[in-house]
Amino acid sequence: MVDMLIGSTLSALATGAGAVPILFLSRSLTHKWRDMLLAFTAGVMMAASMLGLIPEALSSGTFFALAIGLGVGVLALTFLEKIVPHIDLAHTESGIKIDQKALLVLAAITLHNIPEGLSVGVSYASGEQNHMGDLIALAIGFQNAPEGLLVALFLFNQQISKGKAFLMATGTGLIELVASVIGFYLTSIVDALVPYGLAFAAGAMLFIIYKELIPESHGDGNEQSSTYSFIIGLLVMVFLIETF
Repeated sequence: MVDMLIGSTLSALATGAGAVPILFLSRSLTHKWRDMLLAFTAGVMMAASMLGLIPEALSSGTFFALAIGLGVGVLALTFLEKIVPHIDLAHTESGIKIDQKALLVLAAITLHNIPEGLSVGVSYASGEQNHMGDLIALAIGFQNAPEGLLVALFLFNQQISKGKAFLMATGTGLIELVASVIGFYLTSIVDALVPYGLAFAAGAMLFIIYKELIPESHGDGNEQSSTYSFIIGLLVMVFLIETF
């Protein structure tokens, strides 16, 4: 139990650690760099979905579970897209307004972290003798760090203060700790639900990639640089997946 709490906490806080550089930026991004960041994020999400979440969902479940979970993830993001324009995050007297795309990315990353947290908890409960929990926590922690930076940069680019962007990015990772505890105690139930959860996160990510990130990154004459950035993002995540 103690090992699970330590490993899960460190894995979750890796999101905040990745967002630390945002505190040292002096200004927002230019439009070209913003498009490249969108494309880089799309590449990271594509690799995480196609080479991480979907294969893991298939190995722990069936194609039926994958199709159901992925479909529900897409429908959930479709619903969020309809209600997001009406949402303001009023954390100050003047309110914090985040555009639709940024909030969808924030929601997708948060949803993506839930099955990851469940996987950490389940791994600690089922692999105490072979340190499987430590390995899974380490792997997910390394994936969380760039996600934290990307989320913080998105929020900073929406004219949100560096401190608030950092805290909100960190918050997307903290949900993993809650999910890890649930996974640890409900292993017998979660084992059956994990493939659905992984597929759900994949569906949410694929919706964001194709519906928002790629079209936006190619809409202002930065197609070539954005394409390169997409490939770099994909390779970065492939490296993390293969290495850890």
